[in-house]
Amino acid sequence: MKKNGVLNSDISRVLSYMGHTDQICIGDCGLPVPDETERIDLAVQFGQPSFLDVLKVVAGDMKIEKIFLAEEIREKNAEMLQAVLQFFKESGEAGAPEVAFVSHAELKKMTKDCKAVIRTGETTPYSNIILQSGCIF
Repeated sequence: MKKNGVLNSDISRVLSYMGHTDQICIGDCGLPVPDETERIDLAVQFGQPSFLDVLKVVAGDMKIEKIFLAEEIREKNAEMLQAVLQFFKESGEAGAPEVAFVSHAELKKMTKDCKAVIRTGETTPYSNIILQSGCIF
């Protein structure tokens, strides 16, 4: 039995086969998932699990070189934006990942190229992120 890291078998599997520059998305419960992209649905009810809880666990088990957020989060959910940026600042990694802002429409298009979209129970607007895998050596 696995002792540390992500216990969800689907998330663990996807993370284990990701290579440098591959991407995975963590989204709120309203983010559409393209048919061709794997959906890992964790949502059990509104608010659970939260976006931040899932982000913290996934980020703890992968090397992240870049994150993508929707530009709209700046005005529509500044509190979540601050929480995300603070998390990466305090995560202990050598150098926080590069942060890129794209339109929400562009972020949704980018999910087509993600290895998977993890759906949370989050209900606050624009609580979506794409994590780009770094290289550990």
